[in-house]
Amino acid sequence: MSAAVGDEQADAIREAVTEAVLSACEQGRKGLDSDPDAPLLMVAASAVAAEETSRLLRQSITGARAAGHSWEALGGLLGISRQAAQQRFGAAVAGAKGSVPDGGPAHRVLRPLHAFNEMEALEKEGRRGWHSVDYGYLFHLVEASPDKWEHRRLWWPSRRRRRALEEKGWEQIVPSDFDSPWAYYKRRLDEPADPQ
Repeated sequence: MSAAVGDEQADAIREAVTEAVLSACEQGRKGLDSDPDAPLLMVAASAVAAEETSRLLRQSITGARAAGHSWEALGGLLGISRQAAQQRFGAAVAGAKGSVPDGGPAHRVLRPLHAFNEMEALEKEGRRGWHSVDYGYLFHLVEASPDKWEHRRLWWPSRRRRRALEEKGWEQIVPSDFDSPWAYYKRRLDEPADPQ
């Protein structure tokens, strides 16, 4: 039996999510043609829905792993490779179980973060050896290391700019399930992390 959601089920889920956002933001729905603030209400309600569906996806993956399903099976359902699924969601699964598998590095979530405080938070944590491995609406998932790190946030850079950053040792932090107008990069520094 296939665990994939059929087209009709997928359409029903999409409609239910859309209706939930519109119902929760009745002023937005009624005022879309006349109230200049209605689109902003829709953005806020949609952001809440995106955060909740992201949380639900992570919980579902944690449950599937606990039930013994492989990263390969999960990657297939998500349309990504086994390695990508494990890389994107492995920390959340490990965190839900209370430890990182195989004695791996510690993880924690920095939140609430927004455009005005996230780079300051990443700079502070980077000095202490924490580097971002994933991000989403109002958060960054960071991983411990013995070295200092630096982080950058850029409006989506051109291919040439990305290549130049990579040549200087920067690596892009790819979000697991979040659309953002920003691209985030990190680079390990050749210095020991500050004491916690």
